[in-house]
Amino acid sequence: MAGQNVGIEAPHPEKNAPTAFDIKALHEILSEYNSDELKQIIVLPHGTRLEQGAKYIDLMGDRQEFTAMGNQSAELGQYIVPKTEMEYPLWNKLKGVTDPDRLDEAS
Repeated sequence: MAGQNVGIEAPHPEKNAPTAFDIKALHEILSEYNSDELKQIIVLPHGTRLEQGAKYIDLMGDRQEFTAMGNQSAELGQYIVPKTEMEYPLWNKLKGVTDPDRLDEAS
């Protein structure tokens, strides 16, 4: 049953996870983000199992949204961000979206 999202609900480490603000290695990678934005970017601890069917971005990868399979987890060297813990404008900015309407920057 590995990778299946059935049974008793497991703990959600993303609820107490560090943010990009807490991880100094991400400050240079995310230099275009201010402190308030960095504090909103939840980063899953290494070893956290990803939820099957959920959307994530690896900040150390190509920053493309991916859908997790049940056997995946946040590995050492990855900084995985769960979509469920982000507001859409900031999620879109992480993905590289430039449309002001999708970033809540329309005038």
